[in-house]
Amino acid sequence: MPREGELAAWLRLTLTSGLGGQGIRKLLAEFGLPSQVLGTSHAALARTVGEAIATRLRADERAPDVEAALAWAAQPGNAIITLADTAYPRGLLEIPDPPALLYVQGRAALLAANGLAVVGSRNATAQGLANAETLARALSRAGLTIVSGLALGIDAAAHRGALDGSGSTIGVLGTGIDVIYPARNAQLFAMLASHGAIVSEFPLGTPPIAANFPRRNRIISGLVRGVLVVEAALDSGSLITARLAGEQGRDVFAMPGSIHSPLSKGCHALIKQGAKLVESADDVLGELSGGASAPTPSRETPEETHALLHHLGYDPCNVDTLCGRSGLTADVVSAMLLQLELEGKVASLPGGRFQRVASRDQD
Repeated sequence: MPREGELAAWLRLTLTSGLGGQGIRKLLAEFGLPSQVLGTSHAALARTVGEAIATRLRADERAPDVEAALAWAAQPGNAIITLADTAYPRGLLEIPDPPALLYVQGRAALLAANGLAVVGSRNATAQGLANAETLARALSRAGLTIVSGLALGIDAAAHRGALDGSGSTIGVLGTGIDVIYPARNAQLFAMLASHGAIVSEFPLGTPPIAANFPRRNRIISGLVRGVLVVEAALDSGSLITARLAGEQGRDVFAMPGSIHSPLSKGCHALIKQGAKLVESADDVLGELSGGASAPTPSRETPEETHALLHHLGYDPCNVDTLCGRSGLTADVVSAMLLQLELEGKVASLPGGRFQRVASRDQD
């Protein structure tokens, strides 16, 4: 596409320092499409966005960056979607501050899919990671596209689980789409680029900047019908995503945990505020009217759960050890442990371990 084309004009607006989303929307409302904005006189631009920004718009100082973005978009699997494109996600049009454009790598069609965000702590417990991956897998197999922030912890676990289902997954970045952050997620980035989608509103090369991560959260919540928080402390950024979801009219879900764990307090606070308590994928699917139905899972009987208590004994134990003792899969063991914890028969400990707290006469 030639640089003087409409996409180049969109890029010039978004790359103009100091303009921002509000300024771009003012210009579009006043003058029309970006090419018309750029064809407007300096005086008219200055009356709308100020002298300094008008000067920068007319100077086209970011021409090399525009060329680089156009070259990136021309590569297979890459796309830049603007507010004027029919492919622009409808959900983002409903939020107060929709990004003027999105850099997308991978399956851009997923942006229009039936989505659910799964978010949580970067420093999650082993149980929290297992819960996030198990839930995301079940929800993706039910046809939901799982959206998260490609961070360490719960985000990464949710993406991994979702890749195992037909709904797949979208990662929303707080950096430029060509910046892999954190570096430890490089393999996961590659998997999403091949089998899911990666999205960013930030220009190519944008490094990790603290202020950009809360900003990207409005895109996570805007793309989906609901947000599920799996583990979160009271000061977690995941609660920002949940708050934005509520403000945007999305459903908010939270998974409870141990009353003794700091990483459960954020979820418990959300439940007190009206978030829907989630113990299984069915709890989410039942709330999303018109949503897909979950595949019918095998249900653990009370006898099987009782047998797991026997395998647990009374000393601290992790999921892997319980799998070896019981012959059950990690998914099944994790689900049973969660149920036992909710019943007050098991407590989660630091390091992903669990300990029986029920009395011996229950054997």
